[in-house]
Amino acid sequence: MSLPEDFKPAVEIPDELSPESWAFAFRDQRLLVHTEDQGARLPSLRELEIAAGNGNPDLDPVRRQYLGTYLGRGVVSLEIDTDAEAPDGMAFCGLRGLFHRVDEPLFWIAARAVQIVAWDRDHHFCGRCATATETQPGEHSRKCPSCGLMCYPRLSPAVIVLVERGDEVLLGRSPHFVPGMYSTLAGFVEPGESLEQTVAREIEEEVGVKLTNVRYFGSQPWPFPNSLMLGFRAEWASGDIVIGDEIEDAGWFHVDNLPRIPPNISIARALIEAWISEHRGTRRV
Repeated sequence: MSLPEDFKPAVEIPDELSPESWAFAFRDQRLLVHTEDQGARLPSLRELEIAAGNGNPDLDPVRRQYLGTYLGRGVVSLEIDTDAEAPDGMAFCGLRGLFHRVDEPLFWIAARAVQIVAWDRDHHFCGRCATATETQPGEHSRKCPSCGLMCYPRLSPAVIVLVERGDEVLLGRSPHFVPGMYSTLAGFVEPGESLEQTVAREIEEEVGVKLTNVRYFGSQPWPFPNSLMLGFRAEWASGDIVIGDEIEDAGWFHVDNLPRIPPNISIARALIEAWISEHRGTRRV
């Protein structure tokens, strides 16, 4: 659930960038892919240039960024004009819908690419004095030549917590979830907070219960839009469920009577499956 080991990050564009480099071309938050039955395939720079030359000039990149190499091929992210139309046999697709349609390593590279594209697009002017910013060598950063303000890709840390009470787990659902799906609870870290303080505050705000035995589980980059999810497990200490303003329902679910849970793409699923394996001795399919 992260960048593949064979991905080698870099910033400086090589003098000779292969036309067979991977092209992660985004129109807003949607990635251009070849559509093939139930699957999808990333185009190369050559294919993108051919498509742009065949009567679709809006596919010429507005901006591009070099991300490194994967399996020896260059990786380039590109911002495409919002008026661009996908060529025949291709489509602009949201990342969530591409999981399981593209190879998983390419999905996580796309998750990096979409955030770099958004950062580069949104920081062409200084947020302090409005001067045009300049790219800096050796890293993904932009600097204001007037006041010196540095801008880096945004990363928003958030906690996601599995709360257990014996053979029961606390799950909730947001209004935007698919029907019937419940998940572990999550929230963003606020300035000045430790992660443990965020865990306690978010759970009390969302469902009104207090926790004990909070411990770290793992992390996952989450490009919707720019989060780093920090997973925790905790035990119920006290309190009845009182639903806050951010979720529409929550409850305690027995290990043998769970609702629909999130797909394999998410750390929420990993948290739930780890808990299930301890209580059942086997993993949930």
